[in-house]
Amino acid sequence: MKNNTWHLVPPTKGLNIIDCKWVYKIKRKADGSLDRYKARLVAKGFKQRYGIDYEDTFSLVVKAATIRTILSIAVSRGWSLRQLDGQNAFLHGALEEDVYMKQPPGYEQKDGYVCKLDKALYGLKQAPRAWYSRLSTKLHELGFKSSKSDTSLFFYSKGDITMFMLVYVDDIIVASSSHDATNVLLKNLNREFALKDLGELHYFLGIEVKKVNDGIVLTQEKYAKDVLRRVNMSECKAVNTPLSISEILSAQGGTPLGPEDSTKYRSLVGALQYLTLTRPDLSFSVNKVCQYLHAPTTEQGVAAKRILRYLKHTVKLGLKISKSNSLLVNAFSDADWAGCLDDRRSTGGFAIFIGPNLVSWSARKQATVSRSSTEAEYKALANATAKIIWIQTLFLELGVQVPRAAKVRCDNIGAKYLSSNPVFHARIKHIEVDYHFVRERVARKLLQVEYISTTDQVADGFTKTLAVRQLEMFTNNLNLTCID
Repeated sequence: MKNNTWHLVPPTKGLNIIDCKWVYKIKRKADGSLDRYKARLVAKGFKQRYGIDYEDTFSLVVKAATIRTILSIAVSRGWSLRQLDGQNAFLHGALEEDVYMKQPPGYEQKDGYVCKLDKALYGLKQAPRAWYSRLSTKLHELGFKSSKSDTSLFFYSKGDITMFMLVYVDDIIVASSSHDATNVLLKNLNREFALKDLGELHYFLGIEVKKVNDGIVLTQEKYAKDVLRRVNMSECKAVNTPLSISEILSAQGGTPLGPEDSTKYRSLVGALQYLTLTRPDLSFSVNKVCQYLHAPTTEQGVAAKRILRYLKHTVKLGLKISKSNSLLVNAFSDADWAGCLDDRRSTGGFAIFIGPNLVSWSARKQATVSRSSTEAEYKALANATAKIIWIQTLFLELGVQVPRAAKVRCDNIGAKYLSSNPVFHARIKHIEVDYHFVRERVARKLLQVEYISTTDQVADGFTKTLAVRQLEMFTNNLNLTCID
């Protein structure tokens, strides 16, 4: 009522009147202690009708790679990192459509009347777009620009003051070269929005940010423990690899799970996916169990539990972002040719670093079947190149000076020759044309493709199951470290 979210009107025939409900939640801090009790009025947006009471939908969610890239820049330059929380953020968005809702339970004022919403409510399909529109308009007034590479990243640069703002719905990170500039920004924003200053960045989207001597460590220890507790595996026997090297998963292995167990499997795998935000060592194994969500079997259920047992062993592991003067974009690309027993598709993976800091990685089954290991490696190389171009474009937008040519290393000589040598026509004419843009980057001297031996391949763990010693090297190379 203080926010003037709605006004009461008598209902007329033909109106689409949606319902609402109260949602109660206990909010906890990073250490698990009680923060506050929260009650929120939520509209039942699933009853909205397209073209009648909503049009476009959009949710402002900053990319994980963007977060790590900005953190890498901020840590290397010694900038301040502040964390903001938009209190009732969606309630600030003004609605363009006519939306009608029943009066909230327990707060009915006039019998028979309904609420005509003037501002957004949580649950409405257009609520995130309305909030983004209002926030971005205010930031543009203050001199910020929105990035074309990631629309949820805003940046400001004037004189010796530079600020980056990362927006994930109502959670905001501000990286700034000046403490005073950050304070002025918060003062300006607080005139229009109810923003809570949470101080230095410490806990964001379930990710704990811990300061160490030469940088920060991103860890999801609390979230990992919650996942283990949820499936009653807090006291399980730990193992030192996420998948068994002797066992290859297949759709034909094991017996199909029942409906209830299948639902639990999907819920568990979804929870494990979120852990890969800071745990690249889990990427391949989680991607593997994700491939069987449509019809999981007992074999995949055992594999998912093994990942949990490995999680128990490495619950304190986190991704380190170190201070560094280097901003060279360098990558490692790898592929496991025809590794899937079900459809013989290859698994491609890459790891992209800015200086010494890992900012982006991937472990994914390729969309098409490769007829040779060279083709599989070349596809993986192309995917890594596309991500490198995105990072370079982001840097260009932000005005950050980086070396012109990026480096990418692969362990397949054929793929290296293909990237710079347009002569192997008989071998390459069946490869899709869209992968040949790698050659163009090499010809323009914007990309250097180098060969490395398989033993030195940092991206190896994104394409196959590793033994204990190899896994230790893999985690060390990716800057994963334990924090007590």
